Amino acid sequence: MKYSMKNRLRSSAFSSFLSSLIAIAAGLLVGFIVLLITNPSQALGGFATILLGGFTGGAKGVGNVFYFATPIIMTGLSVGFAFKTGLFNIGASGQLIAGGYAAVLVGVTMPSLGPSQWIVALLAAMIAGAFWALIPGILKAFFNVHEVISGIMMNYIGMYMVNALVVETVYDSLRNQSLPVKATANIPTFGLDKVFPDSSLNGGFLIAILLVIVIYVILNKTVFGYELKACGYNQDASRYAGINAKKNLVLSLVIAGALAGIAGGIMYLTRSGKFIEVIDVLAVEGFTGIPVALLGLSNPIGILFSGIFISYITNGGFYMQLYNFVPQIIDIIISIIIYFSAFALIVKNFFDKYTLRSGNKTGPAETKKQRRGKING
Repeated sequence: MKYSMKNRLRSSAFSSFLSSLIAIAAGLLVGFIVLLITNPSQALGGFATILLGGFTGGAKGVGNVFYFATPIIMTGLSVGFAFKTGLFNIGASGQLIAGGYAAVLVGVTMPSLGPSQWIVALLAAMIAGAFWALIPGILKAFFNVHEVISGIMMNYIGMYMVNALVVETVYDSLRNQSLPVKATANIPTFGLDKVFPDSSLNGGFLIAILLVIVIYVILNKTVFGYELKACGYNQDASRYAGINAKKNLVLSLVIAGALAGIAGGIMYLTRSGKFIEVIDVLAVEGFTGIPVALLGLSNPIGILFSGIFISYITNGGFYMQLYNFVPQIIDIIISIIIYFSAFALIVKNFFDKYTLRSGNKTGPAETKKQRRGKING
């Protein structure tokens, strides 16, 4: 039994899952304490609503959970991919809005593309996001400008630039937002409207799952992914190994930007009435991707489930007003959970150190036993 438990702890997937689970439990516990302080008599009911509220409305509620999860899964994947290669893609918000604008532009102005319009729009979003990340990538690789500084600046440049371009090209002056895209530019539902009737869910969720699998395979099953991670761990060592570190730094951010750009395309190519509003506010989904990546420990599969979890409790928070809690209380609780998501890294490091010590202690003894067996044999 003891040996089996140690083997499980040695499994990176198991230790990652357990550490994230502990972080979520700790965040929810502190959130419950906040509810007790603000409204003791209804704290238990409010907490139950957070845990079960995502199921309110049945299949429609679950479908909306997946719908709201899709863009933050994609931005989490963007941030997590960069994390894996030693970079912090804080510019996902700017890449998302750049991709969103490109998708809307194609979706509004190119109806002649017919049924393929949504595909072209999504490809345009991917290219725009990749281009918006290319600049910080070049600055990092060739001029040693930290990607956090250039990423933050590109966020604001992207926001103001998109606002100006929307007004000049696809503007609805009555509503101060972008024009609606054509019907053929909306991502098809691929049958999800039958499984989750009346929800806003479309095929973007399936696209996100597909890209999660693709990124997982790239990072863990290809030479290219190994080189990217090697550059992230130690650029000097990777150079000695013959890896082009500068090229891989640029490619890492470009791929991360493409993922964030697709997130923007998925957000605005829907039938749910989502438009680019001409306001001076950064796209929050780009920043939500950071805690999603942290909670998923930058593992693409973990990011998928952490994005769904964040969306689930957010949807549960919509019903908190039934218990006389202000709507902002769920934002406080989510912020606490996000804070504890960083704690997941500490827990994982603890497990890694524990298993390393256990392996060092048991390894020599097992080797001697094996040697005695060979001699007796």
